[in-house]
This record gives sequence, C-alpha cells and structure tokens, in this order.
Amino acid sequence: MTSHRKLSLALILAVGALLAAPAAAQETAADLFASAKAEAKTEHKNILLTFSASWCGPCKLYERFLEDPQMKSITEQAFIIQRFDVGERPNTGHSDTPGAVALRSSLGGVREPGFPFIVMTGEDSNPIVNSYRNGDTNANTGYPALPEEIDWYIEMLKRAAPSLSPADLAATRNWLRKHAPR
Repeated sequence: MTSHRKLSLALILAVGALLAAPAAAQETAADLFASAKAEAKTEHKNILLTFSASWCGPCKLYERFLEDPQMKSITEQAFIIQRFDVGERPNTGHSDTPGAVALRSSLGGVREPGFPFIVMTGEDSNPIVNSYRNGDTNANTGYPALPEEIDWYIEMLKRAAPSLSPADLAATRNWLRKHAPR
C-alpha cells in the first residue's frame, strides 16, 4: 500500500470515528441556571435570565443591547446573564434548551409570554421582576422599544439592580431610545 493510500485510509477512518461519536449532550436549563446561581453567589450579583429563540427579531435586538460595550458594562455590574432557547421551530437547526420551558413557567412565564421573556432574580434564584409590565401577563415588554416598554425596563432595573446609579439608568434609557426600531 502506498503512503498516499495509507494516509487516505487513515483520514477516512478518523472522519468515520468522528461521525460515529455521540454528539455532546446539550446542557439543561437546570444546569445552566445552577451555574448562574453559583456565579451570582460568588460575585454577589443578581441573575438576568432571557428566554428567547434563534429566529426571533426582538430577541436579536435584546442580545445586541446586552453585547453593546456600554450596556454590557452597566448590566454586568449587577447581573450574571443567562440565555435559554425556547420556542424553537422545527427545521431551524436549533432546539430548545432542555427544561427551559418548565423553568420559564416556574419563574412566572405563564402560557407563551412572547419573546424575549426576561426574568431578574436574586442570587438565591427567587424572582424579583419580569418583563410583564406591571404584572400584566398580556403585556410582555420583550425588547424594550416603545416608551412604555423602556419605562418598564428601567423600573425592572431599579427593582432588581438598586446598585445601578441614576447615570447608569439614564444611559440605559438613552441607549434604548436611540436604538428603538423605527
């Protein structure tokens, strides 16, 4: 057998072994939440949970908000952030985080609240506030774009992150207003 054939055979066997290997198990919502709780306890922060879907436009806007350097700096002062996939559609190449729908329900996300659904908990994992404006389960703020949604999001921060300064809250409000979809 030539060295070229040996190399080809070795490559075919290696690829076959990789394809036959079981896929890595997807982390469960319970595992991810437990990790966030441990980190929150260590860092003395609260937890910001986002229940979203890969296909969701408002979810992508909220992720952009959380990843913006200015907003990330402000948000991460007070929170450990954890995202869960829920509401994934067949044939999208994505799947729900196992157990995330049940976790969302246990934290107050009744029925299908819409996307994103945001819950802010204490480091002990007890919910402080969620994205239902004033507790109205028909009014999920999701990505805060309208003036009343931005007002509610700022109220959520006041309740769950009292350590944020008035300047941090003003910067958050201004960022959301500036980046509101038109």
